[in-house]
Order: sequence, then structure tokens, then C-alpha cells
Amino acid sequence: MDLIVRRAVLAHGHPAGHATVDIGIESGRIVAVEPHIDTQADAQAREVIDAGGMLVSAPFVDAHFHMDATLSYGLPRVNASGTLLEGIALWGELKPHLTQEALVERALQYCDWAVARGLLAIRSHVDVCDERLLAVEALLEVKRRVAPYLDLQLVAFPQDGVLRSPGAFDNLKRAIAMGVDVVGGIPHFERTMADGAESVRLLCEFAAEKGLRVDMHCDESDDPLSRHIETLAAQTHRLGLHGRVTGSHLTSMHSMDNYYVSKLIPLIRESGVSAIANPLINITLQGRADTYPKRRGMTRVPELMAAGVTVAFGHDCVMDPWYSFGSGDMLEVAHMGLHVAQMTGVDATRACFDAVTVNPAQILGLEGYGIAPGCAANLVVLDARDPIEAIRLRAARLAVVSRGRVVSRQPPQRASLTLDGRPGSVDFKLHR
Repeated sequence: MDLIVRRAVLAHGHPAGHATVDIGIESGRIVAVEPHIDTQADAQAREVIDAGGMLVSAPFVDAHFHMDATLSYGLPRVNASGTLLEGIALWGELKPHLTQEALVERALQYCDWAVARGLLAIRSHVDVCDERLLAVEALLEVKRRVAPYLDLQLVAFPQDGVLRSPGAFDNLKRAIAMGVDVVGGIPHFERTMADGAESVRLLCEFAAEKGLRVDMHCDESDDPLSRHIETLAAQTHRLGLHGRVTGSHLTSMHSMDNYYVSKLIPLIRESGVSAIANPLINITLQGRADTYPKRRGMTRVPELMAAGVTVAFGHDCVMDPWYSFGSGDMLEVAHMGLHVAQMTGVDATRACFDAVTVNPAQILGLEGYGIAPGCAANLVVLDARDPIEAIRLRAARLAVVSRGRVVSRQPPQRASLTLDGRPGSVDFKLHR
């Protein structure tokens, strides 16, 4: 074996109930997950990592991001109001001044951050409302360059509306022909509700024709009457796109009438549409016009999960016109998500960990994802004993393995103390 990880705790436990397991890796694949791999194998292995009873997880997955805008904070200015609409206006001001070189460099820097955080798969929307398709070309180049260690899936995103922006639908088709993977949309940004519904129909029919997945910014609004998710689910069902369509944000559901939602959620489940909430951004951008009480704005995550809808959390933005914070840490995203959704129970907290790992992997259609023989050798050794502790501590990534190779290391989180009669250090874990 090339690499052996010993004494690992798995997020969902070992099927046979073993407390810890050893993980054997060879030629970029996991070949063994056993209670104990013979120690004689250590001599032949290139490297042996002792997880020491810490959590080893499949890598983090971000199902919703905007890599073309990332790390552009302050260009051309800072979003003073903190609103979604000012962010869109800022992006419109910046677009004419973008260069492919700068786009590639910022995106590669962010991918470095992602790898260090154990984030090895990202779905990024890329704006196609620029006739030059500069951002599309840039992110396709980034996708090519990071392919040896990170899966980057691109969504053709008509930021200014596929009907509202002249030539946007043709640009989207061009982007798909260039190699972009997923069809995007933003129906609530069209001029009318009718135009929004029409955009959903056109885009879903195009995706069905091309055999592509769909991921739409849908109802990213405080308006309870923004109901394009209903249209998206209905078109998905009509066209047989079950399991290939995602509604991102869905923040209007936070403000919808409960009776309407009681009909809507079963429709979403029946159509096989997945949902992506973006806790850091939804809590920041939504409710800006409220005085008090202020709406949280995030969609109905626990209710969607309880109905059997696949729900993921996305980071959405890092240091761009919409959000001035972030560092690519999906545990920070999960941490915010569980607070906003009040999912603090044991099972609910574990579900939030799944929302940044297995659930988004399913939405992206990642092949070979997981910790089992035959899976791709992508994993993260965390300085935590279980998923709950990992979220609480935003645990250090002790080692990140991509394609069977250790690509990042980080020391455990410790603090030295000089207190009379007290221990010499703390690791912030609960010891009984």
C-alpha cells in the first residue's frame, strides 16, 4: 500500500461496529477499511499516518460558490449597504475591468485555501452575461490546472437574467459548448414573475435536451410570493429530470405561508429536486429591510431534510462584493447553519456535518466519494473525535489526502498555559 491511516474514527461509524479502523490506500484508491491492517504493511507503505482515534472523513464539498468573484473584496469598492442588489451592482461595475490573468490568480489562491481546509470538491457558478465570456475561459483554465487535486464543477450562470440580459441565453449555450458542466439560472431577477417562470422552462428544456444537470439561484428574496421553486420542481417532474436539479438559496421559503409550504415541500421531494442553503450569506443578505424582529432568511432546512429532500450547505462567497469574510472553511458554514436552523440536537448536528460532506457530494454526482474500498483516496484527518466536536471546534485539518497523496498538514489546536496548579496546555476538548 502507498499510504495507511491507522486508528481512524469514521463519521458514521464502521458497519461492523468497530471503534476505530485502519484505511489502506494504493494507486489513488482506498483498498482496505479494516479494524487492523497487518503492521507488516507499514514497511512497504510510503507513509503511515496515526489518526490516534481522531475523526477521518471524506473531504468537504461546497455545492454552491462563485469563484469568478472570490477574493475581489474592495474592487472597485466595498458593499456599503451589505445588500444583495448592491453586490450585483458592484459586480456589474467590476466586470468591464476584469482580466483573465487576475481571475485565474484569485481563483487559484482560493483553491489553495480550499485544499488546506480539506475542501476537495466545489461547484462554482460563473457569470455568462459578459459577451467576452472572460470568466468562463478563466475558470475552465483553473479547472484544468487544479484537476490533479480538486474537483471543480462549473455552472453557466446568467447573473443578470437569461431573458433580461441581451444575449445571455446564447452566451449560456456557448459556455456549455466550451465545457461548462451545469445549466444555471436566476428566475427571481427577471423583470416579471411570468418571465421568471419562462426562464425556468427554457433552461430546463435546454438541460433535458443536452442531458445536463440544473442548478438555479431560486427565490433569493424576502418576498414570500417569489415562488419559482414551485415552477422548477414542476418542470423537473414534467421533463423527467429527477435527481439532476437543484434549487439554491430558496430564501423566500423562510417567509412563505405555512399552508403553502405544506404543499410545496412534498412537490420538491416528489420531483427529486435538491436544495442548497448558504447560511453565512443568507443570514447576512436577507432581512436587510426588516426593522425588528429580523428574519433569519435561510430556507427551511430541517423541514426539507425531514421530508427526504437532499439538502446541502454552500459557502457561496468569500471576500467578494457580497461577503467580506470567509476562508473556505466548510465547518464554519456548518456551524452557522446549525445555529440559524436551530439544529443543535445530536442527530441534527450530525445532519449539518452531512450537509457539507455526503449530501453535496450526491448533488454534484461525485463518483467514488466516501471512505470504503474502491472509493477515491480523498480524505481529511480532523483534530476532533466526532462530527459534533469537529463543528464545535472548526477542527484543524491534521492531514488532507487527495488522490492518495498528502497535500496539506496542520498542527493540532493547542494553547500553552502558565497557571499555578493547572495543566500546562489545553486542546479545547471535553475530557471526563
